Amino acid sequence: MDNRPVGVFDSGVGGLTVLKEIIKLVPDENIIYFGDTARFPYGPRDLNEVRKFVYKITDFFYKQNVKLLVIACNTSTAAALDDLKNTSHIPVIGVIEPGARAAAYTTKKNKVGVIATKGTVCSNAYEIEIKKINPEIKLFSVAAPLLVDYVEEGILSGEELKKTIYNYLEPLNSCDIDVLILGCTHFPLIENEIKACCKKETKVISSAVETAKDIKRILEGRKIFADSIDSIPFRVFYETSSTSKFLEVGKIFLGPEIKEVKKIKLDIY
Repeated sequence: MDNRPVGVFDSGVGGLTVLKEIIKLVPDENIIYFGDTARFPYGPRDLNEVRKFVYKITDFFYKQNVKLLVIACNTSTAAALDDLKNTSHIPVIGVIEPGARAAAYTTKKNKVGVIATKGTVCSNAYEIEIKKINPEIKLFSVAAPLLVDYVEEGILSGEELKKTIYNYLEPLNSCDIDVLILGCTHFPLIENEIKACCKKETKVISSAVETAKDIKRILEGRKIFADSIDSIPFRVFYETSSTSKFLEVGKIFLGPEIKEVKKIKLDIY
């Protein structure tokens, strides 16, 4: 048994999709969530800059004595996961490999699409992971930065959002994909709207769901899961901006799981 918290972080609210799936699968775990809303979005930034952010946030979590670190951000995963795995004294998991693995085993046509941030698309991270499993799979990627902005602003439905999604998915639909990876943890917040713009036969893969499954396996495999008897698990939320809609969007998605978001200053440079 290990009652130390699990640390989860993202550039904003997107990682809450991963957190929600974690709570479903391992409800007894204590969780600390960090949204770097002051530096949102990460997607357009140079990956070297994002890597600096990730290291600083990781130091914050070390001080919180977390037992497992979840990089619930595709851009951050692409930028820093491999380095952190080699240097961290606790397990670190990202969101790209679980989503890529699920897509590779789901596709029948060997044609997979991914919508993500510019940083994730340019990193080729999904293609690298998918090719490890099946080199025959063709991956078609589209950067969809406006969808991230919509989610952060709490715009989760409506004709404007639907039109934007359709425009992003049109080239992927024309490639005859049968699997679509939601390559940004913000996107499960608008998953139904995205599915409505896909072809009927297209399977949509949420990295959030697949990542939560891997987290459960790690906790059980290392025997570091929490004691379900001692106390009610806590959820603590931090963000770095004082003007974001983190709490409002969080309540829409998590309900009573999120009651307060603590403001914290994180000096990166």
